[in-house]
Amino acid sequence: MNNKYKLLALDMDGTLLTSEQVISQGTSKWIQKAKDQGIHVCLSTGRSFGNALPYGEELGLATPMITVNGSEVWRAPHDLYHRSLMDPRLISDMYDIAAAEGCWYWAYTVDQVYNKDNWIDEIMGNEWLKFGYHTKDDEVRHRILMKLQDMGGLEITNSSPHNLEVNPQGINKASGIQKVCELLGLEMSEVIAVGDSMNDLAAIEVAGLGVAMGNAQEVVKEVADFVTASNDEDGIAEVIQKFILI
Repeated sequence: MNNKYKLLALDMDGTLLTSEQVISQGTSKWIQKAKDQGIHVCLSTGRSFGNALPYGEELGLATPMITVNGSEVWRAPHDLYHRSLMDPRLISDMYDIAAAEGCWYWAYTVDQVYNKDNWIDEIMGNEWLKFGYHTKDDEVRHRILMKLQDMGGLEITNSSPHNLEVNPQGINKASGIQKVCELLGLEMSEVIAVGDSMNDLAAIEVAGLGVAMGNAQEVVKEVADFVTASNDEDGIAEVIQKFILI
């Protein structure tokens, strides 16, 4: 048994989950086999804790979780280890950009998700984690990106080619995985990080083994050490068979 890798950090959308937003039986089976060998399996997602938790429970994971692109790291479900908040003034400025461009937007506080349909007027009195934009108009998205870059102090990624996700500068899935390694007494060289989008890039670059899904954005495939099958073809099961249970 090869115990070179001890932590499997899995993105959710486009990676762990199929296009139908479920965990396939094959992927679930191989994750259980990895767990049985003492491998820590960690969800590493842009989703909020509440949106990620049901999938963790489905897999029976009691290990650390990374949510909101690294803004929250959990020792175990419901046990918060670290949280990085975003300056409400930045949220206010990002809201103004979204309103000016007329695109879909959303934002996470520590308690819930707000979006264009249910925005909150009281920005300053809340604890914010992340802001996001979605538009299929490439010109609009580029304009938003330029404005965000001018603001400074932001970590800008995406979880699909049509969106932009914004966290506090320096907060990403790589920083989240580093905190999980602190918790577990592991080195980054013992980590396999798997993902498909720009918000997985930092983690894939610094992990011992960085894996891009077959459906990943091209820039992610280019920096990955290995490209596995797609999220609809049990790509994670392939990673576990090829690199963990060998």
